[in-house]
Amino acid sequence: MVVIFGGSFNPPTIAHKVIYGHIDKYVCVDTFIYLPVSQKYAKENLIDNKHRLEMLKRMTRDLPKAKVSDMELRDNTYRGTYASLKRFQNKYPKHDIAFVIGADHLHHLSDWIEAEAMLKDFIFIVVNRDQKELDDMIQNDVFLTRHRNHLKIIPEFDIDIASSEFRKNQDPSMVSPEVYEYIKENGLYRG
Repeated sequence: MVVIFGGSFNPPTIAHKVIYGHIDKYVCVDTFIYLPVSQKYAKENLIDNKHRLEMLKRMTRDLPKAKVSDMELRDNTYRGTYASLKRFQNKYPKHDIAFVIGADHLHHLSDWIEAEAMLKDFIFIVVNRDQKELDDMIQNDVFLTRHRNHLKIIPEFDIDIASSEFRKNQDPSMVSPEVYEYIKENGLYRG
């Protein structure tokens, strides 16, 4: 299976790194691809594409199945997750393609670009903290219930380190040493 982990990675944190091994325990991962979203995506305080790409490359050097893709960074406009997953499907035609999301994104999934097709065509790996709450959310949502077979729930991920917290307090323990060194070298995230 090819697992795609998309996000802003602004900056990539320890949680972004640890999730690789956590998912690999529950899913047969052939390739794990970090997919940073482009600055074309309307997200506040997103630093330059080249910095986020380089930090991810440094963070993943010791992750044997990991790759970092600049696919969305090269796009002229933001196309959406479905378009990116279709391109990965063309690149890896003999593999199932899965996309990683946190359980907190489930309640907005039906609002994503081409949501119906996306959940019909691809597997979504849902990183979860509270199984009962998640089961209730899926059961009470018509869209999620309809696509339940394409949701693979991964339990017990309890590392809660947000990139936004790092940007506020610059705590080096929240990012890997190589990412922190890059941040310092380039004067990133200074007020």
